[in-house]
Amino acid sequence: MAYNPDILLGRISKTHGFDGTVTIKLEKAFIGKIPEMESVFLEIEGKPVPFFIENSDYPGADILRLKFLWYDTFEKAAGFTGCRVFLTTGKRKKPEAGIGILKGYKVFNSDSSFVGTVSSIVENPGNMLLAIAAPDGGELLLPFHENLIVSIDKRKKLIVMDLPEGLTDLD
Repeated sequence: MAYNPDILLGRISKTHGFDGTVTIKLEKAFIGKIPEMESVFLEIEGKPVPFFIENSDYPGADILRLKFLWYDTFEKAAGFTGCRVFLTTGKRKKPEAGIGILKGYKVFNSDSSFVGTVSSIVENPGNMLLAIAAPDGGELLLPFHENLIVSIDKRKKLIVMDLPEGLTDLD
């Protein structure tokens, strides 16, 4: 479950009943089109907090009622009034999904130094590697791991990585 700040479902307007159910005033895009949801994120004090949905009810119009798992009293749910509700992006996409499109991308280190161009992807179980054609004619194998990726710009075909010192110097 990943937080997506671009998919605003609505805002909690009030509690409903005494069992912890909250009433959400939906954004126009979701009126009559309620997606299947297992969880949502509430924006609490500016930070996304995940909540699992125990029960949902769509009585119609721009109202959706949700009851969150482990929030079973009016008092527990009352503090959520006014919070924005965001949808999750579902299951996180694994880096392997569509990774072949990275062939030809330019790779830069976070210090703006050019590392090389992606020539192929080496798929090892649990460890994806980018085969990089280095400017000096050599080839580098770099781990393609989310902790090392700073950004990927699909439009410019650029990958910026935060590589450990000396990794690009290995023969």
